[in-house]
Amino acid sequence: MRDSECLTFQEALTVLRDARAVITSPVLYAMSAPSLDEVQLFRRQWPALPLVRRQKIISTLVESAEANFELDFGALFRVTLEDEDAEIRALSVEGLWEDEAVGLIAPLVKLLRQDEDMAVRAAAAASLGRFVLLGELEEIELRYAGMVRDALLETIDSPEEHLEVRRRAIESIAYLGDEVVQGIIEDAYAQEDESMRVSAVFAMGRSADPVWSPMVQEELSSPNPAMRYEAARASGELELKEAVATLVRLLSDADREVQLAAIAALGQIGGKRAREVLERCTQSDDEITRLAAEDALAELDLCQQSLDLLNYDLELDLGEEDEEE
Repeated sequence: MRDSECLTFQEALTVLRDARAVITSPVLYAMSAPSLDEVQLFRRQWPALPLVRRQKIISTLVESAEANFELDFGALFRVTLEDEDAEIRALSVEGLWEDEAVGLIAPLVKLLRQDEDMAVRAAAAASLGRFVLLGELEEIELRYAGMVRDALLETIDSPEEHLEVRRRAIESIAYLGDEVVQGIIEDAYAQEDESMRVSAVFAMGRSADPVWSPMVQEELSSPNPAMRYEAARASGELELKEAVATLVRLLSDADREVQLAAIAALGQIGGKRAREVLERCTQSDDEITRLAAEDALAELDLCQQSLDLLNYDLELDLGEEDEEE
C-alpha cells in the first residue's frame, strides 16, 4: 500500500460512518491492530452506526481477516461481542476464532450461558473448543480449563438447550480424553437425530482415540454426504491406514466437499499408496483437486520430516548411552 493511501484510525472511522462509502483496503489496514485509545474511540462511536451498516462492517472485517493474516481486528471484535444485534455477536465470535488469550474465555462462557440467540450460543460453544485443547496441552491454567469444561458439560447436560448448541458443545469437549467425554460421544452417536450423530463422528476424530476407528470406517460409506465428510476428516485425524482404500474411492464421490476431505485425510495418514494417489491428483485438470492434493502432500512431507527428526534424535540418544557404557 502506498503512503499516500494510508489513513488514520479516525479517518477510517469516518469512512465507516458513511453508509455509502466502500470499505477499501486502506480503511481495513487503518482499523487493524488498534491502540487502546483507538479501541475506546471505536467503542464510543460504534453503537451510533445504523444496524445494516454495522452488519456490513463486521462481515467485511471477518472475511478480510480470514483472507489476509496481516489484518488483526481482534480488539474490535471484543467490543462488538456486546452488540445488541445477534448476527453481529455471532460474527464477532467467528472473527475471534484464532484468539487464544484466556481473557476471552469469560466472555465466551457468558455468551454460551446467557445469550438469548441460539446461533450466538452455538458459535460460543464451538469457539471454546480451542481452549479445551489448550487445557489438555497444559498451556492455560487449570482454573481456566475448568471454567470451559464446566460450561460445556452444563450445556451438553441441559435438556432445554437447543440441539445445535449441544452439538457444538460436544464437538468442543471432545479434546478431553477421559471416560466422561467418551460416554458423551457414545450417547451422541446413539441418537436418532442424524445431525447429532454427525457431530459424534466429528468428535471421534477430534478425540484422537483409536477406539472409534470401527465406527468412523463404517460411516465412510454412509448415504449422508455430511456423515461421509466427517468420517473422512476423522479418518485423517485418527490416521486410519485401513481406511485408505475407501478414502481413495471417495475421491470420486458425488459431493465435492467429501472429495476434498478424503484428499486431506490421505495427506494425514500417509504411506506409499496415499502418496501415489495424491501425486496423481496433482496432475488433475481440476484446479481445486490439484491444489488440495498439493496441500495434502505438503502436510505428508512435513509429518515425514518430523518423524525423521524424531528418529534421528533417538539414534543420537542411543549412541550417547552406548558411549557411556
